[in-house]
Amino acid sequence: MCTWIIENVEISGSGKGPDGWFKLSQANVYYDHPFHAPLDHALIIDFVKDTNQPGNRVAVEMTRDSALRLVESINTALTTGEAAHELQSAGIDGR
Repeated sequence: MCTWIIENVEISGSGKGPDGWFKLSQANVYYDHPFHAPLDHALIIDFVKDTNQPGNRVAVEMTRDSALRLVESINTALTTGEAAHELQSAGIDGR
């Protein structure tokens, strides 16, 4: 059964599609039946330029375990990256 429970979040960034780079305005995140990945269920993220034009988007479908590892990696990269930038700003080489 499809739940179609979607979390929408406003974002600011860039995505790259077949026609090159474009600005992103929203991400739609849901856990449901994927359109392409050979999985029963997947975490699906659509990074969207304009919610009224489905052509400019980057879609990702991944397993639950992959999504959890990705969340962990994102948190680690943000934490260590921020700490490194703070050290650089203070004139300390964090290497």
